Amino acid sequence: MNLKFKLVFILFIISSSAGIAQTKMTVIQEEVSLTIKGEKVDTWEGQDVFRYLLENGTIQVELTNFGGIITRILTPDKEGKLENIVLALEDVPDYFTKNGPYLGAAVGRYANRIGGASFTLDGETFQITKNNGENSLHGGAKGFGVKVWKPEIYKKQGAVGVKMVYTSVDGEEGFPGNLTTTLWMELTSNNELRLLFESTTDKKTVVNLTNHSYFNLNGINGDVRDHELQIFADAITPTGPGQIPTGEIKPVAGTPFDFQTPKNLGTQLDALGEGFDHNYVTKRENSSELKKIAIVKHPESGRVMSVYSTAPGVQLYTANHVRNFAGADGKTYQPHWALCLEPESWPDSPNKPSFPSANLAPGKKYVHEIVYRFGVEK
Repeated sequence: MNLKFKLVFILFIISSSAGIAQTKMTVIQEEVSLTIKGEKVDTWEGQDVFRYLLENGTIQVELTNFGGIITRILTPDKEGKLENIVLALEDVPDYFTKNGPYLGAAVGRYANRIGGASFTLDGETFQITKNNGENSLHGGAKGFGVKVWKPEIYKKQGAVGVKMVYTSVDGEEGFPGNLTTTLWMELTSNNELRLLFESTTDKKTVVNLTNHSYFNLNGINGDVRDHELQIFADAITPTGPGQIPTGEIKPVAGTPFDFQTPKNLGTQLDALGEGFDHNYVTKRENSSELKKIAIVKHPESGRVMSVYSTAPGVQLYTANHVRNFAGADGKTYQPHWALCLEPESWPDSPNKPSFPSANLAPGKKYVHEIVYRFGVEK
């Protein structure tokens, strides 16, 4: 499937004839080609699994309907060299059993942690799967990132993509309600990768969905300590045992958590003395505003990524626990070889009444939009 769009540039040329200024107009047309290709690569639990390749002439994005996983993003550096900038496994079937770190996955029903693996709705307590000590992480033992989604290729003006649908049945991993989620993943002609989650339920529940890509703008040729990071947030939600939020909102000013202005990531890691795995407060309450939440730069390659989201928070994770991990292209991933920026609701929101609510009721719709915009600075 090919979809081509024409960009029209108008060049005005001023000339003079017999002392009278005349304007000539020359129209120059340049084609920008958006293409999408899909192929079946395997089956999992009796369902077909596909690999998709989205291209716009500058950027290539590979993804799969297994787990809604982004398997590769290839972007050019300032010399035009195209390299993959996300941690990946060699081939799609590898994700069936080897994706412990959630590389590139769509995570849910609840991204991040729920303390004690339980929460209460309208007086009823729900015990969900414990898979992170006494807590629940990223939806439990078999969250959305290991499910086969029902896919459909689509095209529209300025974008090509894949629409995926998954229904999580009532009681799956302990969560109440039949939750139907639609995920649109599309590449645009202006170098944006746009993700849109929409969910509905037939019973009151909690929902918090995000993408868990691990970014390394140097083409995954070492760690990300030389990256520059800016996060548009003035506070974090500090955590206690099990990395469960205490309920506080703590200003970042004057601390190693402060990325309000661009900071070298290695310098901040040294100041912290450990890796980052913290929720940054990008909004104090839920809203539909698509807000720029972060900018990541790699000065040597010139690659730049801006991140936008409608969620009230973003988890910064610096791949602290990725160690001796066999990745794609014969590379072995180590701690701090990537950074995750996971836009989402705040961790443990179902147990923190003062946090923006992650509840979803029948007749309402959960909506979360994420945009990754890629560019180059020379």
